[in-house]
Amino acid sequence: MIAGGCRCGAVRYKVARDTLPAAYACHCTDCQTWSGSAFSMQFFMAADALAVEGAVTEYGFVNPMRRFSVQRFCLTCHTRLYNTNDARPWLVNIRAGTLDDSARIDVPLHIWTRSRQPWLILPATAECYPEAAPIEALERLATLTSL
Repeated sequence: MIAGGCRCGAVRYKVARDTLPAAYACHCTDCQTWSGSAFSMQFFMAADALAVEGAVTEYGFVNPMRRFSVQRFCLTCHTRLYNTNDARPWLVNIRAGTLDDSARIDVPLHIWTRSRQPWLILPATAECYPEAAPIEALERLATLTSL
């Protein structure tokens, strides 16, 4: 099992997986605003592999790809933990920075690079998309592991 949680500890989660997943970085302006940084990092998992303990609140909206996304946050500290999307309801998108062992996450894929910060240099080996990645690339990413 891999585990993670929010900043205050009120919400903890476990993912039924023995190895750290590979993640992707999203450089869209929404993720920049939400993270207060240059990008956000997340990884996909089968929705039934995620077990959450603690109270979360939800915020739903239509994303830039015109899909309905439901974000889950800790009710206490408002850490954004994970979301689902009607384009792929069988997957959950977990914020990689909320993992207990997030420093070892590999990020081989970058999306919405057309809005990345100009000072940010991406690795030459990274798979990059100017907008959203095809679902096949994201599903393939879900099968990879980090270092």
